[in-house]
Amino acid sequence: MRKILVLRGGALGDFIVTLPALALLRQHWPAAHIELAGNATAADLGVRAGLIDRAHSQHEARWSALYASGPLPTAFAEYLATFDLVLNFWPDPSETLAAHFAHLSTPIFRSSSALPIRVPAAAHYCEPLRPLGLPAKTSFHLLAPPSPKPHLIALHPGSGSPQKNWPLSRWIALCRWLHADHHAELLIITGEADGPAATALAPFGTSAHQLPLAQLVARLTECSRFLGHDSGISHLAAACGVPSVLLFGPTDLAMWAPPAPHVTVIRRGPSLAEISLADVQTALRPLPAVRK
Repeated sequence: MRKILVLRGGALGDFIVTLPALALLRQHWPAAHIELAGNATAADLGVRAGLIDRAHSQHEARWSALYASGPLPTAFAEYLATFDLVLNFWPDPSETLAAHFAHLSTPIFRSSSALPIRVPAAAHYCEPLRPLGLPAKTSFHLLAPPSPKPHLIALHPGSGSPQKNWPLSRWIALCRWLHADHHAELLIITGEADGPAATALAPFGTSAHQLPLAQLVARLTECSRFLGHDSGISHLAAACGVPSVLLFGPTDLAMWAPPAPHVTVIRRGPSLAEISLADVQTALRPLPAVRK
């Protein structure tokens, strides 16, 4: 196998759960040139880790031609024809995309649904590789080796939806407990939608607001613990080997919780308000000894 193209969209977490499939490709064909079209920002992590060689943004105009019924532009068709294997996880309800690759006589074209239908999610994205003689031995891939500092704890109070967030008042109470009682160094990870949490938690630690992903990976590998929700950042923390406590509510933890032994999930029902401060404190113990 000389050249492989992976079509995989979605946000950060969607890319992270595709890492085991990318690792299978790299392990089986170490000399292959692997490209991915999707979330280029997230996929750059795969480039840095050596799992893929080049990342393309799915928002580049040329990719939209795969969903048009007419012939592909000549230069684009010639480029796509250079791939020996195409692994597709983009939606293709009318099979227009598949028809284009059939017309190109792509040697191997494997496609599966964009949304996972088997648990955990990572296993779904590995499944199309099984007929190629690449059975998955794991549904988790470590992106970066950890090098933790005992008192550094990362907190991510956000997610893609308010319904998946623990009440901010409990985050504040937890920060007071960690900061005052344990003298922990807190890394507060926030994104564009986490303005109120970023402001409320700022007095308790160091801000990591909208850090570039490569820098965030470097910071996460230094952390001894991570606390977050069902989010892409939580998947990233787990992939950095950080012992993680994740708070789940309405989403399916069997599908979306990172399947790794260093990840603990707390779920008390569909509402995260049912998770108490004591629940989280218990899950985070034992904490490092208080520094004098």
